[in-house]
Amino acid sequence: MSRFRERFARFMAGRYGADKLCRYLIGISLVLMFAGVFVWNTWLDVLAIIFLAICYFRMFSKNIGKRFEENQKFERLLFRITEVFKKWRYKIQQMRQYHIYHCPNCSQKIRIPRGKGKVSIHCPKCNTDFIKKS
Repeated sequence: MSRFRERFARFMAGRYGADKLCRYLIGISLVLMFAGVFVWNTWLDVLAIIFLAICYFRMFSKNIGKRFEENQKFERLLFRITEVFKKWRYKIQQMRQYHIYHCPNCSQKIRIPRGKGKVSIHCPKCNTDFIKKS
């Protein structure tokens, strides 16, 4: 077994290997293959094989700079998408704990904890006082 490992290590020397994009491509192909079992659609299987082929091409590629650049673009896109969901999650969490009111004078957002009854709210921006139920 160690002989096979050494030969594979020599083969992979100077090649790009697996990265985050590759793991996502493998995951997508597995999901498509699993869906293809239940749907009986050959296009899902073909698409899964294409994703696997792209993944193996990237893994065995010797153009490390190009593959690194592709992975960086993917991670930037993934970061943008996950940040949108994190912001939604934060807003929902804030809505559970706080009421967000707007000052009637300057439209400044003011966050008040829920469950305090009627409270007098003081706007820090324009010094206007108004009463709202929390």
